[in-house]
Amino acid sequence: MHLTPRRQQLMMWTPLALAVAALIACGGGDDDDDTPSPPAAVEVRLLAFNDFHGALEHHNLALTLPDPADATKTVRVNTGGAAYLATQLDTLRAGKPHSVTISSGDLVGASPLVSAFFRDEPTVEVMNLMKVDLNAVGNHEFDKGVTELKRIAAGGCNTDTSNPDLSSCAGPTRPYAGAKFDFLAANVIDSANKAPLFKPYVVKEFDGVKVGFVGAVTRTTPTIVSPAGVAGVQFLDEAETLNRYADELDAQGVKAIVAVIHEGGQTDSTWNDRSCANARGEAFAIAAKLSPKIDVLFNGHTHTGYNCLVNGVPVIQAYSSGRGISQVDVVLDRASRDVERSKTVALNVPVVNDTNTAEVAAKFPPVAAHAGVQGLVQTYASLAEPRANRVVGRITATIDRTASPGGDSAAGRLIADAQLAATAAADQGSAQIAFMNPGGVRADFVCAAGPCDLSFGQAFTVQPFGNSLVVMTLTGQQLKDLLEQQATGVNATFPRMLQPSRGFSYTWTPTQPNQQRVSDMRLGGAPIVATQRYRVTVNSFLADGGDGFTVLKSGTDRLGGAQDIDTLLDFFSKHSPVAPTTEARITKG
Repeated sequence: MHLTPRRQQLMMWTPLALAVAALIACGGGDDDDDTPSPPAAVEVRLLAFNDFHGALEHHNLALTLPDPADATKTVRVNTGGAAYLATQLDTLRAGKPHSVTISSGDLVGASPLVSAFFRDEPTVEVMNLMKVDLNAVGNHEFDKGVTELKRIAAGGCNTDTSNPDLSSCAGPTRPYAGAKFDFLAANVIDSANKAPLFKPYVVKEFDGVKVGFVGAVTRTTPTIVSPAGVAGVQFLDEAETLNRYADELDAQGVKAIVAVIHEGGQTDSTWNDRSCANARGEAFAIAAKLSPKIDVLFNGHTHTGYNCLVNGVPVIQAYSSGRGISQVDVVLDRASRDVERSKTVALNVPVVNDTNTAEVAAKFPPVAAHAGVQGLVQTYASLAEPRANRVVGRITATIDRTASPGGDSAAGRLIADAQLAATAAADQGSAQIAFMNPGGVRADFVCAAGPCDLSFGQAFTVQPFGNSLVVMTLTGQQLKDLLEQQATGVNATFPRMLQPSRGFSYTWTPTQPNQQRVSDMRLGGAPIVATQRYRVTVNSFLADGGDGFTVLKSGTDRLGGAQDIDTLLDFFSKHSPVAPTTEARITKG
Protein backbone atom coordinates (compact mmCIF):
# COMPACT_ATOMS: atom_id res chain seq x y z
CA MET A 1 0.00 0.00 0.00
CA HIS A 2 1.39 3.37 -0.94
CA LEU A 3 -0.06 6.39 0.86
CA THR A 4 0.57 10.00 -0.11
CA PRO A 5 -0.09 12.89 2.31
CA ARG A 6 -3.78 13.43 2.67
CA ARG A 7 -5.05 16.36 0.74
CA GLN A 8 -6.94 19.00 2.64
CA GLN A 9 -10.70 18.90 2.41
CA LEU A 10 -12.14 21.94 0.61
CA MET A 11 -15.49 23.23 1.87
CA MET A 12 -17.76 25.63 0.03
CA TRP A 13 -19.80 27.88 2.32
CA THR A 14 -23.08 29.50 1.33
CA PRO A 15 -24.39 32.61 3.21
CA LEU A 16 -26.93 30.44 5.00
CA ALA A 17 -24.24 28.02 6.01
CA LEU A 18 -22.12 30.88 7.33
CA ALA A 19 -25.03 32.13 9.41
CA VAL A 20 -25.65 28.69 10.86
CA ALA A 21 -21.97 28.38 11.61
CA ALA A 22 -22.01 31.70 13.46
CA LEU A 23 -24.98 30.64 15.61
CA ILE A 24 -23.22 27.38 16.45
CA ALA A 25 -20.09 29.33 17.34
CA CYS A 26 -22.08 31.60 19.71
CA GLY A 27 -23.50 28.64 21.57
CA GLY A 28 -20.32 26.66 21.50
CA GLY A 29 -18.90 24.85 24.47
CA ASP A 30 -15.98 22.67 25.40
CA ASP A 31 -17.44 19.68 23.51
CA ASP A 32 -17.56 21.49 20.17
CA ASP A 33 -15.41 20.00 17.35
CA ASP A 34 -14.89 21.99 14.17
CA THR A 35 -12.98 19.11 12.46
CA PRO A 36 -14.75 18.17 9.22
CA SER A 37 -16.21 14.66 9.15
CA PRO A 38 -14.31 12.17 7.02
CA PRO A 39 -15.81 11.41 3.61
CA ALA A 40 -18.45 8.70 3.56
CA ALA A 41 -16.41 6.65 1.10
CA VAL A 42 -12.76 5.71 0.53
CA GLU A 43 -11.38 5.32 -3.00
CA VAL A 44 -8.72 2.66 -3.65
CA ARG A 45 -6.93 1.96 -6.93
CA LEU A 46 -5.92 -1.65 -7.58
CA LEU A 47 -3.20 -2.20 -10.20
CA ALA A 48 -2.36 -5.71 -11.37
CA PHE A 49 -0.12 -7.29 -13.97
CA ASN A 50 0.27 -11.00 -14.62
CA ASP A 51 2.69 -13.54 -16.10
CA PHE A 52 5.67 -11.19 -16.06
CA HIS A 53 8.07 -14.12 -16.54
CA GLY A 54 11.17 -12.06 -15.81
CA ALA A 55 10.60 -9.89 -18.92
CA LEU A 56 12.96 -7.14 -17.79
CA GLU A 57 13.81 -5.90 -21.29
CA HIS A 58 11.35 -4.70 -23.90
CA HIS A 59 12.73 -6.65 -26.87
CA ASN A 60 10.08 -8.20 -29.14
CA LEU A 61 7.19 -7.25 -26.86
CA ALA A 62 4.04 -5.75 -28.37
CA LEU A 63 0.24 -5.69 -28.23
CA THR A 64 -2.25 -5.51 -31.07
CA LEU A 65 -4.78 -2.90 -29.98
CA PRO A 66 -7.87 -1.31 -31.52
CA ASP A 67 -7.00 1.78 -33.56
CA PRO A 68 -8.40 4.79 -31.65
CA ALA A 69 -8.94 6.55 -34.99
CA ASP A 70 -10.80 3.66 -36.64
CA ALA A 71 -12.42 0.93 -34.54
CA THR A 72 -12.44 -1.43 -37.53
CA LYS A 73 -8.64 -1.50 -37.58
CA THR A 74 -5.89 -2.56 -35.19
CA VAL A 75 -2.41 -1.23 -34.47
CA ARG A 76 0.67 -3.16 -33.40
CA VAL A 77 2.09 -1.24 -30.44
CA ASN A 78 5.49 -1.89 -28.89
CA THR A 79 4.83 -2.38 -25.19
CA GLY A 80 6.51 -3.69 -22.07
CA GLY A 81 9.92 -3.52 -20.48
CA ALA A 82 10.37 -3.27 -16.72
CA ALA A 83 11.51 0.33 -16.81
CA TYR A 84 8.36 1.39 -18.68
CA LEU A 85 6.12 -0.75 -16.49
CA ALA A 86 7.57 1.01 -13.44
CA THR A 87 6.82 4.44 -14.87
CA GLN A 88 3.30 3.49 -15.91
CA LEU A 89 2.60 2.18 -12.42
CA ASP A 90 3.92 5.42 -10.92
CA THR A 91 1.71 7.39 -13.31
CA LEU A 92 -1.40 5.42 -12.42
CA ARG A 93 -0.68 5.77 -8.70
CA ALA A 94 -0.10 9.53 -8.93
CA GLY A 95 -2.78 11.53 -7.15
CA LYS A 96 -4.27 8.41 -5.62
CA PRO A 97 -3.69 8.34 -1.86
CA HIS A 98 -4.63 4.68 -1.67
CA SER A 99 -3.38 2.03 -4.08
CA VAL A 100 -2.20 -1.57 -4.15
CA THR A 101 0.11 -3.04 -6.79
CA ILE A 102 -0.37 -6.74 -7.49
CA SER A 103 1.38 -9.47 -9.44
CA SER A 104 -1.09 -12.20 -10.42
CA GLY A 105 1.52 -14.96 -10.63
CA ASP A 106 4.30 -16.30 -12.84
CA LEU A 107 6.39 -13.33 -11.83
CA VAL A 108 9.44 -15.54 -12.38
CA GLY A 109 10.11 -18.76 -14.26
CA ALA A 110 10.48 -19.36 -18.01
CA SER A 111 12.39 -16.08 -17.93
CA PRO A 112 14.67 -14.46 -20.51
CA LEU A 113 18.35 -14.87 -19.80
CA VAL A 114 18.88 -11.45 -18.13
CA SER A 115 16.76 -12.76 -15.27
CA ALA A 116 17.29 -16.51 -15.64
CA PHE A 117 21.10 -16.36 -15.68
CA PHE A 118 20.86 -14.94 -12.15
CA ARG A 119 18.17 -17.33 -10.90
CA ASP A 120 15.45 -14.66 -11.26
CA GLU A 121 16.89 -12.52 -8.48
CA PRO A 122 16.97 -9.46 -10.81
CA THR A 123 13.22 -9.66 -11.34
CA VAL A 124 12.46 -9.63 -7.62
CA GLU A 125 14.87 -6.74 -7.06
CA VAL A 126 13.15 -4.80 -9.86
CA MET A 127 9.74 -5.51 -8.33
CA ASN A 128 11.03 -4.11 -5.04
CA LEU A 129 11.92 -0.88 -6.86
CA MET A 130 8.45 -0.84 -8.46
CA LYS A 131 6.85 -0.98 -4.98
CA VAL A 132 4.90 -4.15 -5.69
CA ASP A 133 2.74 -5.07 -2.69
CA LEU A 134 1.98 -8.73 -3.26
CA ASN A 135 2.46 -11.66 -5.63
CA ALA A 136 -0.04 -14.53 -5.83
CA VAL A 137 2.28 -17.34 -6.87
CA GLY A 138 1.80 -18.96 -10.26
CA ASN A 139 2.73 -22.39 -11.51
CA HIS A 140 6.09 -21.20 -12.89
CA GLU A 141 7.20 -20.04 -9.47
CA PHE A 142 7.49 -23.78 -8.75
CA ASP A 143 9.72 -24.56 -11.75
CA LYS A 144 12.81 -25.01 -9.59
CA GLY A 145 11.04 -26.55 -6.62
CA VAL A 146 9.60 -25.43 -3.31
CA THR A 147 12.95 -24.87 -1.61
CA GLU A 148 14.17 -22.53 -4.34
CA LEU A 149 10.84 -20.68 -4.38
CA LYS A 150 11.10 -20.03 -0.66
CA ARG A 151 14.64 -18.72 -1.15
CA ILE A 152 13.50 -16.39 -3.94
CA ALA A 153 10.88 -14.96 -1.59
CA ALA A 154 13.00 -14.78 1.58
CA GLY A 155 16.47 -14.02 0.19
CA GLY A 156 19.89 -15.64 0.46
CA CYS A 157 22.30 -17.10 -2.09
CA ASN A 158 21.84 -20.28 -4.10
CA THR A 159 25.01 -22.34 -3.61
CA ASP A 160 24.39 -24.91 -6.37
CA THR A 161 27.34 -24.74 -8.79
CA SER A 162 26.34 -27.61 -11.09
CA ASN A 163 25.43 -25.20 -13.91
CA PRO A 164 28.26 -22.74 -14.57
CA ASP A 165 25.99 -20.49 -16.63
CA LEU A 166 23.85 -19.63 -13.60
CA SER A 167 24.85 -17.20 -10.86
CA SER A 168 23.41 -16.08 -7.55
CA CYS A 169 24.00 -12.97 -5.45
CA ALA A 170 25.81 -11.39 -8.39
CA GLY A 171 23.98 -8.05 -8.40
CA PRO A 172 24.97 -4.64 -7.07
CA THR A 173 23.31 -5.19 -3.67
CA ARG A 174 24.84 -8.40 -2.37
CA PRO A 175 23.77 -10.70 -0.88
CA TYR A 176 20.37 -11.14 -2.47
CA ALA A 177 17.84 -9.76 0.05
CA GLY A 178 14.62 -11.34 -1.26
CA ALA A 179 11.22 -9.78 -1.84
CA LYS A 180 9.95 -6.77 0.08
CA PHE A 181 6.41 -7.82 -0.80
CA ASP A 182 4.22 -10.74 0.24
CA PHE A 183 3.94 -14.03 -1.63
CA LEU A 184 0.42 -15.48 -1.33
CA ALA A 185 -0.68 -19.09 -1.93
CA ALA A 186 -3.91 -19.89 -0.10
CA ASN A 187 -4.51 -23.22 -1.84
CA VAL A 188 -0.98 -24.63 -1.57
CA ILE A 189 -0.43 -26.55 1.64
CA ASP A 190 2.24 -28.77 3.15
CA SER A 191 1.18 -32.38 2.67
CA ALA A 192 2.32 -33.34 6.17
CA ASN A 193 1.06 -30.58 8.45
CA LYS A 194 -1.55 -29.03 6.09
CA ALA A 195 -0.16 -25.54 6.75
CA PRO A 196 -0.18 -23.03 3.84
CA LEU A 197 3.14 -22.79 2.02
CA PHE A 198 2.88 -18.98 2.07
CA LYS A 199 0.40 -16.55 3.59
CA PRO A 200 -3.13 -17.25 2.33
CA TYR A 201 -4.04 -13.57 2.49
CA VAL A 202 -3.03 -10.12 3.67
CA VAL A 203 -5.22 -7.32 5.02
CA LYS A 204 -4.54 -3.66 4.23
CA GLU A 205 -6.27 -0.69 5.81
CA PHE A 206 -7.26 2.53 4.06
CA ASP A 207 -8.53 5.41 6.20
CA GLY A 208 -9.90 2.93 8.71
CA VAL A 209 -11.50 0.55 6.17
CA LYS A 210 -9.88 -2.87 5.76
CA VAL A 211 -9.48 -4.80 2.50
CA GLY A 212 -8.46 -8.47 2.30
CA PHE A 213 -6.37 -9.87 -0.56
CA VAL A 214 -6.44 -13.66 -1.06
CA GLY A 215 -4.05 -15.36 -3.49
CA ALA A 216 -4.33 -18.77 -5.18
CA VAL A 217 -2.77 -20.71 -8.06
CA THR A 218 -4.21 -23.17 -10.56
CA ARG A 219 -4.70 -26.54 -8.92
CA THR A 220 -3.28 -28.15 -12.09
CA THR A 221 0.21 -26.94 -11.14
CA PRO A 222 1.52 -30.46 -10.35
CA THR A 223 0.71 -31.48 -13.92
CA ILE A 224 2.42 -28.53 -15.60
CA VAL A 225 5.66 -28.27 -13.64
CA SER A 226 8.09 -31.03 -12.79
CA PRO A 227 6.33 -33.19 -10.18
CA ALA A 228 9.63 -33.44 -8.33
CA GLY A 229 9.47 -29.68 -7.86
CA VAL A 230 6.18 -29.83 -5.96
CA ALA A 231 6.86 -32.94 -3.93
CA GLY A 232 5.52 -32.59 -0.41
CA VAL A 233 2.82 -30.00 -1.16
CA GLN A 234 -0.83 -30.20 -2.18
CA PHE A 235 -2.85 -27.91 -4.44
CA LEU A 236 -6.44 -27.49 -3.31
CA ASP A 237 -9.57 -26.51 -5.24
CA GLU A 238 -9.33 -22.82 -6.05
CA ALA A 239 -12.95 -21.74 -5.58
CA GLU A 240 -13.42 -23.71 -2.35
CA THR A 241 -10.23 -22.24 -0.90
CA LEU A 242 -11.01 -18.67 -1.89
CA ASN A 243 -14.51 -18.97 -0.43
CA ARG A 244 -13.21 -20.44 2.82
CA TYR A 245 -10.81 -17.57 3.36
CA ALA A 246 -13.47 -15.05 2.32
CA ASP A 247 -15.57 -16.43 5.18
CA GLU A 248 -12.61 -16.16 7.55
CA LEU A 249 -11.96 -12.54 6.58
CA ASP A 250 -15.65 -11.71 6.86
CA ALA A 251 -15.69 -13.14 10.37
CA GLN A 252 -12.83 -10.77 11.23
CA GLY A 253 -14.88 -7.81 10.05
CA VAL A 254 -13.12 -7.51 6.68
CA LYS A 255 -15.97 -7.02 4.22
CA ALA A 256 -14.08 -5.82 1.11
CA ILE A 257 -12.26 -8.80 -0.44
CA VAL A 258 -10.07 -9.06 -3.55
CA ALA A 259 -9.14 -12.47 -4.98
CA VAL A 260 -5.99 -12.89 -7.07
CA ILE A 261 -5.77 -16.23 -8.84
CA HIS A 262 -3.20 -17.53 -11.25
CA GLU A 263 -5.74 -19.16 -13.52
CA GLY A 264 -7.30 -17.75 -16.65
CA GLY A 265 -9.66 -18.03 -19.56
CA GLN A 266 -10.28 -16.57 -22.97
CA THR A 267 -12.85 -14.49 -24.80
CA ASP A 268 -13.39 -13.54 -28.43
CA SER A 269 -13.51 -9.83 -27.53
CA THR A 270 -10.81 -7.18 -27.26
CA TRP A 271 -9.33 -6.64 -23.82
CA ASN A 272 -11.68 -3.81 -22.80
CA ASP A 273 -14.81 -5.00 -24.57
CA ARG A 274 -17.20 -5.73 -21.70
CA SER A 275 -19.37 -7.98 -23.89
CA CYS A 276 -16.75 -10.72 -23.32
CA ALA A 277 -18.01 -12.80 -26.23
CA ASN A 278 -17.67 -16.56 -25.76
CA ALA A 279 -16.00 -16.24 -22.35
CA ARG A 280 -14.58 -19.65 -21.50
CA GLY A 281 -11.94 -21.42 -19.48
CA GLU A 282 -11.24 -22.31 -15.87
CA ALA A 283 -11.14 -18.73 -14.57
CA PHE A 284 -14.75 -18.14 -15.58
CA ALA A 285 -15.84 -21.49 -14.14
CA ILE A 286 -14.17 -20.55 -10.86
CA ALA A 287 -15.68 -17.06 -10.90
CA ALA A 288 -19.16 -18.55 -11.18
CA LYS A 289 -18.55 -20.54 -7.96
CA LEU A 290 -17.17 -17.68 -5.86
CA SER A 291 -18.78 -16.39 -2.71
CA PRO A 292 -20.66 -13.09 -3.09
CA LYS A 293 -18.30 -11.78 -0.40
CA ILE A 294 -15.53 -11.52 -3.05
CA ASP A 295 -15.61 -8.18 -4.88
CA VAL A 296 -12.84 -8.35 -7.50
CA LEU A 297 -11.09 -11.26 -9.27
CA PHE A 298 -7.71 -10.73 -10.92
CA ASN A 299 -6.55 -13.50 -13.32
CA GLY A 300 -3.40 -14.74 -15.02
CA HIS A 301 -1.97 -17.89 -16.60
CA THR A 302 -3.55 -17.80 -20.07
CA HIS A 303 -1.64 -14.71 -21.30
CA THR A 304 -4.80 -13.16 -22.71
CA GLY A 305 -6.56 -9.86 -22.17
CA TYR A 306 -10.17 -9.44 -21.07
CA ASN A 307 -12.31 -7.26 -18.82
CA CYS A 308 -15.50 -9.05 -17.85
CA LEU A 309 -18.22 -9.14 -15.21
CA VAL A 310 -19.35 -12.40 -13.61
CA ASN A 311 -22.19 -12.05 -11.11
CA GLY A 312 -21.34 -8.36 -10.82
CA VAL A 313 -17.66 -9.03 -10.05
CA PRO A 314 -14.89 -7.75 -12.35
CA VAL A 315 -12.85 -10.65 -13.80
CA ILE A 316 -9.81 -9.19 -15.53
CA GLN A 317 -6.44 -10.09 -17.08
CA ALA A 318 -3.85 -8.01 -18.99
CA TYR A 319 -1.96 -10.34 -21.35
CA SER A 320 1.60 -11.02 -20.07
CA SER A 321 5.22 -9.90 -19.78
CA GLY A 322 4.39 -6.48 -18.36
CA ARG A 323 2.76 -5.29 -21.58
CA GLY A 324 -0.42 -4.22 -19.82
CA ILE A 325 -1.88 -3.35 -16.42
CA SER A 326 -5.36 -4.13 -15.11
CA GLN A 327 -6.65 -1.07 -13.24
CA VAL A 328 -9.66 -1.53 -10.98
CA ASP A 329 -10.91 1.46 -8.98
CA VAL A 330 -13.12 0.53 -6.03
CA VAL A 331 -15.07 2.68 -3.59
CA LEU A 332 -15.29 1.52 0.03
CA ASP A 333 -18.38 2.52 2.00
CA ARG A 334 -17.44 3.47 5.56
CA ALA A 335 -20.74 2.33 7.01
CA SER A 336 -20.82 -1.16 5.50
CA ARG A 337 -17.00 -1.39 5.19
CA ASP A 338 -17.64 -3.07 1.84
CA VAL A 339 -17.14 -2.28 -1.85
CA GLU A 340 -19.87 -0.22 -3.49
CA ARG A 341 -19.95 -2.39 -6.59
CA SER A 342 -21.99 0.00 -8.69
CA LYS A 343 -19.06 2.43 -8.48
CA THR A 344 -16.31 -0.04 -9.46
CA VAL A 345 -14.50 0.91 -12.67
CA ALA A 346 -12.23 -1.62 -14.44
CA LEU A 347 -9.89 -0.92 -17.34
CA ASN A 348 -6.89 -2.57 -19.01
CA VAL A 349 -4.10 -0.09 -19.76
CA PRO A 350 -1.17 -0.70 -22.15
CA VAL A 351 2.44 -0.09 -21.11
CA VAL A 352 3.62 1.77 -24.21
CA ASN A 353 7.40 2.10 -24.53
CA ASP A 354 9.36 4.62 -26.57
CA THR A 355 10.38 2.34 -29.47
CA ASN A 356 7.31 2.91 -31.66
CA THR A 357 7.15 4.88 -34.90
CA ALA A 358 5.98 8.48 -34.73
CA GLU A 359 2.66 7.46 -36.27
CA VAL A 360 1.99 4.83 -33.60
CA ALA A 361 3.26 7.10 -30.79
CA ALA A 362 0.79 9.78 -31.86
CA LYS A 363 -2.06 7.34 -31.21
CA PHE A 364 -0.52 5.64 -28.18
CA PRO A 365 1.72 8.09 -26.29
CA PRO A 366 4.68 6.36 -24.63
CA VAL A 367 5.88 6.61 -21.07
CA ALA A 368 9.51 7.33 -20.21
CA ALA A 369 11.79 4.66 -18.82
CA HIS A 370 12.18 4.66 -15.03
CA ALA A 371 15.82 5.58 -14.45
CA GLY A 372 16.37 3.43 -11.37
CA VAL A 373 14.81 0.32 -12.85
CA GLN A 374 16.55 0.88 -16.18
CA GLY A 375 19.89 1.14 -14.44
CA LEU A 376 19.42 -2.09 -12.51
CA VAL A 377 18.28 -3.99 -15.60
CA GLN A 378 21.25 -2.68 -17.56
CA THR A 379 23.63 -3.79 -14.82
CA TYR A 380 22.40 -7.36 -15.10
CA ALA A 381 22.29 -7.20 -18.91
CA SER A 382 25.96 -6.21 -18.95
CA LEU A 383 26.84 -9.08 -16.64
CA ALA A 384 24.94 -11.51 -18.88
CA GLU A 385 26.22 -10.18 -22.20
CA PRO A 386 29.42 -12.24 -22.61
CA ARG A 387 27.54 -15.50 -22.08
CA ALA A 388 24.50 -14.41 -24.06
CA ASN A 389 26.38 -13.30 -27.18
CA ARG A 390 28.43 -16.46 -27.67
CA VAL A 391 27.62 -17.82 -31.16
CA VAL A 392 26.47 -21.45 -31.04
CA GLY A 393 25.25 -22.02 -34.60
CA ARG A 394 23.55 -20.60 -37.66
CA ILE A 395 20.03 -20.67 -39.09
CA THR A 396 18.90 -19.93 -42.64
CA ALA A 397 15.63 -18.23 -41.67
CA THR A 398 13.30 -17.72 -38.72
CA ILE A 399 12.25 -21.02 -37.15
CA ASP A 400 9.00 -20.20 -35.38
CA ARG A 401 6.21 -21.68 -33.30
CA THR A 402 3.45 -21.18 -35.86
CA ALA A 403 1.44 -24.39 -35.74
CA SER A 404 0.50 -26.46 -38.76
CA PRO A 405 -3.18 -27.44 -39.11
CA GLY A 406 -2.29 -30.57 -37.16
CA GLY A 407 -0.51 -28.67 -34.39
CA ASP A 408 3.24 -29.14 -34.90
CA SER A 409 5.59 -26.23 -35.58
CA ALA A 410 9.02 -25.75 -37.12
CA ALA A 411 10.52 -24.78 -33.74
CA GLY A 412 8.92 -27.75 -31.99
CA ARG A 413 10.07 -30.17 -34.69
CA LEU A 414 13.62 -28.82 -34.47
CA ILE A 415 13.83 -29.34 -30.71
CA ALA A 416 12.38 -32.86 -31.00
CA ASP A 417 14.93 -33.65 -33.72
CA ALA A 418 17.76 -32.38 -31.52
CA GLN A 419 16.62 -34.54 -28.62
CA LEU A 420 16.29 -37.60 -30.85
CA ALA A 421 19.78 -37.05 -32.27
CA ALA A 422 21.22 -36.83 -28.75
CA THR A 423 19.67 -40.12 -27.64
CA ALA A 424 19.67 -42.30 -30.77
CA ALA A 425 23.03 -43.97 -30.17
CA ALA A 426 22.98 -47.31 -28.39
CA ASP A 427 24.92 -45.99 -25.41
CA GLN A 428 22.56 -43.00 -25.12
CA GLY A 429 19.27 -44.93 -25.13
CA SER A 430 18.64 -46.18 -28.71
CA ALA A 431 15.79 -43.71 -29.11
CA GLN A 432 13.53 -44.00 -32.14
CA ILE A 433 11.06 -41.19 -31.42
CA ALA A 434 11.21 -37.93 -29.44
CA PHE A 435 8.41 -35.67 -28.25
CA MET A 436 8.65 -32.07 -27.06
CA ASN A 437 5.91 -30.37 -25.03
CA PRO A 438 4.75 -27.18 -26.81
CA GLY A 439 4.75 -25.08 -23.64
CA GLY A 440 8.48 -25.70 -23.28
CA VAL A 441 9.21 -23.94 -26.58
CA ARG A 442 9.26 -20.42 -25.16
CA ALA A 443 10.27 -18.32 -28.18
CA ASP A 444 11.06 -18.37 -31.90
CA PHE A 445 14.53 -18.71 -33.38
CA VAL A 446 14.52 -15.29 -35.07
CA CYS A 447 16.44 -14.49 -38.25
CA ALA A 448 15.46 -11.33 -40.13
CA ALA A 449 17.58 -11.99 -43.23
CA GLY A 450 19.37 -15.32 -43.31
CA PRO A 451 21.66 -16.91 -42.86
CA CYS A 452 22.01 -15.62 -39.29
CA ASP A 453 24.28 -16.39 -36.38
CA LEU A 454 22.44 -17.96 -33.45
CA SER A 455 23.62 -16.88 -30.01
CA PHE A 456 23.55 -18.82 -26.76
CA GLY A 457 21.14 -16.20 -25.47
CA GLN A 458 18.66 -16.91 -28.28
CA ALA A 459 18.87 -20.65 -27.74
CA PHE A 460 18.48 -20.25 -23.99
CA THR A 461 15.42 -18.05 -24.44
CA VAL A 462 13.79 -20.86 -26.43
CA GLN A 463 14.80 -23.58 -23.93
CA PRO A 464 15.15 -21.96 -20.48
CA PHE A 465 13.95 -24.71 -18.12
CA GLY A 466 17.04 -26.86 -17.72
CA ASN A 467 15.18 -30.19 -18.00
CA SER A 468 17.16 -33.36 -18.60
CA LEU A 469 16.29 -35.99 -21.21
CA VAL A 470 14.80 -39.38 -20.38
CA VAL A 471 14.62 -42.33 -22.78
CA MET A 472 11.99 -44.97 -22.03
CA THR A 473 10.20 -47.90 -23.62
CA LEU A 474 6.54 -47.63 -24.64
CA THR A 475 4.41 -50.06 -26.58
CA GLY A 476 2.61 -48.98 -29.73
CA GLN A 477 -0.65 -48.94 -27.76
CA GLN A 478 0.92 -46.71 -25.11
CA LEU A 479 2.06 -44.36 -27.87
CA LYS A 480 -1.51 -44.02 -29.06
CA ASP A 481 -2.78 -43.58 -25.49
CA LEU A 482 -0.14 -40.88 -24.95
CA LEU A 483 -1.20 -38.93 -28.02
CA GLU A 484 -4.88 -39.25 -27.12
CA GLN A 485 -4.02 -37.43 -23.85
CA GLN A 486 -3.31 -34.31 -25.92
CA ALA A 487 -7.03 -33.49 -25.68
CA THR A 488 -8.23 -35.22 -22.52
CA GLY A 489 -7.95 -34.51 -18.80
CA VAL A 490 -6.23 -31.17 -18.15
CA ASN A 491 -5.83 -30.77 -21.92
CA ALA A 492 -9.51 -31.17 -22.75
CA THR A 493 -10.24 -27.46 -23.12
CA PHE A 494 -7.01 -26.42 -24.83
CA PRO A 495 -5.30 -29.39 -26.53
CA ARG A 496 -1.52 -29.61 -26.10
CA MET A 497 0.05 -31.10 -29.20
CA LEU A 498 3.34 -32.88 -28.53
CA GLN A 499 5.94 -31.95 -31.10
CA PRO A 500 7.22 -35.10 -32.87
CA SER A 501 10.68 -35.89 -34.21
CA ARG A 502 11.63 -36.67 -37.79
CA GLY A 503 10.34 -39.99 -39.11
CA PHE A 504 7.28 -40.21 -36.86
CA SER A 505 3.87 -39.13 -38.21
CA TYR A 506 0.17 -39.64 -37.60
CA THR A 507 -3.29 -38.23 -38.32
CA TRP A 508 -5.13 -36.16 -35.71
CA THR A 509 -8.90 -35.78 -36.09
CA PRO A 510 -10.09 -33.32 -33.40
CA THR A 511 -13.77 -33.86 -34.20
CA GLN A 512 -13.63 -37.51 -33.14
CA PRO A 513 -14.55 -38.50 -29.55
CA ASN A 514 -12.02 -39.22 -26.82
CA GLN A 515 -9.63 -42.09 -27.54
CA GLN A 516 -10.47 -42.00 -31.25
CA ARG A 517 -8.60 -38.92 -32.46
CA VAL A 518 -5.27 -40.58 -33.31
CA SER A 519 -4.85 -42.80 -36.39
CA ASP A 520 -2.30 -43.92 -38.96
CA MET A 521 0.75 -43.70 -36.67
CA ARG A 522 3.92 -44.41 -38.62
CA LEU A 523 7.65 -44.58 -37.95
CA GLY A 524 9.88 -44.37 -40.97
CA GLY A 525 6.80 -45.01 -43.12
CA ALA A 526 5.94 -48.30 -41.39
CA PRO A 527 2.74 -48.57 -39.30
CA ILE A 528 3.12 -48.52 -35.52
CA VAL A 529 2.28 -51.94 -34.09
CA ALA A 530 0.26 -51.92 -30.86
CA THR A 531 2.25 -54.76 -29.24
CA GLN A 532 5.70 -53.66 -30.41
CA ARG A 533 8.09 -51.83 -28.08
CA TYR A 534 9.56 -48.47 -29.04
CA ARG A 535 12.25 -46.32 -27.44
CA VAL A 536 10.97 -42.78 -26.82
CA THR A 537 12.74 -39.63 -25.62
CA VAL A 538 11.05 -36.87 -23.63
CA ASN A 539 12.27 -34.28 -21.14
CA SER A 540 12.16 -34.93 -17.40
CA PHE A 541 9.10 -32.73 -16.99
CA LEU A 542 7.08 -34.91 -19.36
CA ALA A 543 8.62 -38.11 -18.05
CA ASP A 544 7.11 -37.38 -14.64
CA GLY A 545 3.64 -36.97 -16.16
CA GLY A 546 3.76 -33.21 -16.72
CA ASP A 547 1.10 -31.44 -18.83
CA GLY A 548 -1.26 -34.34 -18.08
CA PHE A 549 0.73 -36.94 -20.06
CA THR A 550 0.48 -39.58 -17.36
CA VAL A 551 1.10 -42.46 -19.80
CA LEU A 552 4.78 -41.52 -19.70
CA LYS A 553 4.97 -42.41 -16.01
CA SER A 554 4.45 -46.04 -17.10
CA GLY A 555 7.45 -46.04 -19.42
CA THR A 556 10.02 -48.74 -18.62
CA ASP A 557 13.79 -49.25 -19.00
CA ARG A 558 14.48 -45.59 -18.34
CA LEU A 559 17.81 -43.97 -19.08
CA GLY A 560 18.65 -40.40 -18.11
CA GLY A 561 20.43 -38.05 -20.49
CA ALA A 562 21.86 -34.58 -20.97
CA GLN A 563 20.07 -31.28 -20.35
CA ASP A 564 17.74 -30.10 -23.08
CA ILE A 565 19.68 -26.89 -23.74
CA ASP A 566 22.94 -28.83 -24.15
CA THR A 567 21.39 -31.19 -26.71
CA LEU A 568 20.07 -28.20 -28.64
CA LEU A 569 23.49 -26.54 -28.68
CA ASP A 570 25.12 -29.79 -29.79
CA PHE A 571 22.62 -30.13 -32.64
CA PHE A 572 23.41 -26.62 -33.89
CA SER A 573 27.15 -27.24 -33.66
CA LYS A 574 26.85 -30.33 -35.87
CA HIS A 575 24.14 -29.28 -38.33
CA SER A 576 24.49 -25.53 -38.90
CA PRO A 577 23.19 -23.81 -40.85
CA VAL A 578 19.82 -25.22 -39.81
CA ALA A 579 16.80 -24.54 -42.00
CA PRO A 580 13.17 -24.56 -40.81
CA THR A 581 11.31 -27.76 -41.69
CA THR A 582 8.21 -27.11 -43.76
CA GLU A 583 6.53 -30.53 -43.86
CA ALA A 584 4.11 -31.17 -41.02
CA ARG A 585 4.37 -34.45 -39.14
CA ILE A 586 0.84 -34.30 -37.78
CA THR A 587 -1.88 -34.39 -40.43
CA LYS A 588 -5.24 -32.96 -39.49
CA GLY A 589 -8.03 -35.39 -40.29
